[in-house]
Amino acid sequence: MDMSESPEIFDRQGLRLHRDRAAAGIAGHDFLIREVGERLLERLEDIRRTFPLALDLGCHNGIAAEILRKRHNGRLEKLLQADLSPAMARLAAGNGNAALVCDEEALPFATASLDLVVSVLSLHWVNDLSGCLLQIGQALKPDGLFLAAMIGGNSLPELRESLMQAEIEIEDGVSPRVSPFADLRDMGGLLQRAGFALPVTDIDSITVTYPSALALMQDLRGMGETNLDRNRRRSVTRRQTLLRAAAIYAERYGDGEGRIPARFEIIYLTGWRPDASQPQPLRPGSAAARLAEALDSKEIASGDTALPVGRTAGRPEPS
Repeated sequence: MDMSESPEIFDRQGLRLHRDRAAAGIAGHDFLIREVGERLLERLEDIRRTFPLALDLGCHNGIAAEILRKRHNGRLEKLLQADLSPAMARLAAGNGNAALVCDEEALPFATASLDLVVSVLSLHWVNDLSGCLLQIGQALKPDGLFLAAMIGGNSLPELRESLMQAEIEIEDGVSPRVSPFADLRDMGGLLQRAGFALPVTDIDSITVTYPSALALMQDLRGMGETNLDRNRRRSVTRRQTLLRAAAIYAERYGDGEGRIPARFEIIYLTGWRPDASQPQPLRPGSAAARLAEALDSKEIASGDTALPVGRTAGRPEPS
């Protein structure tokens, strides 16, 4: 998916409602948010510095604050939490840190006011991701750090296929059932265009097993992570379709113990607000040693054409 533009792909009002409804019971369904939060915030252990003012953007019920307090207590002087959902923000406020309601697409923070911004499984629902990253970069102080994890586009392929096949069989048609998400190849470019220095993107895969596809769908609903594609079918899915999708899922992907796998692709983002103290790339031609010498190979002058092994200039390779 091309994330360089900002079409209205996701129903942001629907996201607010889904999260509001999920808030009361999210503690029973937040395992994926917790696992990804642990993996993301572990990266702070290699960064030896303190952060006077940090922001948890898309805070859900305050899991990141809990992890930060456990892993990095004393390194954060003050933590703000923000979520699109008022119900989630109220839950997060119960952990003793300030919480507010705000939209990731319209951040209310002053320029150069934050030392750290983290986001755990929230930014994949943003329509204008490029604009959001730009606002985050502007809100960070020079040499401020941005860490985020978001669901990637290759998540839940088994569920997509099973729902599609069930709809074809039962309803003679197909509608979007699992929302489209970002691709890893897009994200590095978006970080650079948003002005981040030293951008890094990497990817991870988390596979969870369930007793059935219906249990998986219940967990997604419990996290507030159900389909928000603006082109989705708004009517209630037929029970017969859901049961057929669960049967297809089990037939194609079930294991010998009667469980089915669900694979989540997680994209991790790291970037810094530019600052003169950061490592800078060397000026072209300023290297003290030649790469060819290190590789024990022959150097080819710029403009010359390197020939494939077995070929010589002006003479075709024998067939």
